[in-house]
Amino acid sequence: MANILIIDDSPTDVRVFSMLLERAGHRVDAVNNAEDGIERVRATKPDLVIMDVIMPGMNGFQATRTLTRDPATAHVPIVIITTKSMETDRVWGMRQGAKAFITKPVNEKELLSCINELLPKAA
Repeated sequence: MANILIIDDSPTDVRVFSMLLERAGHRVDAVNNAEDGIERVRATKPDLVIMDVIMPGMNGFQATRTLTRDPATAHVPIVIITTKSMETDRVWGMRQGAKAFITKPVNEKELLSCINELLPKAA
C-alpha cells in the first residue's frame, strides 16, 4: 500500500483516479492546483504523485520541474496524466522530471502497471 497524491483540478478525474487507486489498496490524497500540490508533497512526502498538466495558475509541467529539482522532493516519482497527447508534450513532461506520461482517457491496467513499476523505486 502506497500513499499517492493526486494533483488535478477536475473533481471527476480525482474521483475516478481515487476510486481506482483505493480499490488497488493505496491511500489517496488530492489537491486541486499545482501550488497546493507542491506544498502537500513537501509536507507529506507521498510515495508517488499523479499530476495533471492543464490547471489554473501554475501548470503541471512547472510543478513537476519544481518538485524534481528540489532535493527534498526529487525522490518522489511523478506520473503526468493529461489530455495533451502530442509527442512534444510527452517529451517535455519527461524532460521536466516525470517518470511516466499517460494520456486521458486512462486505461486502468496501464495506470496500475505504471504505478507498480515506479513504487519500488520510491521505497
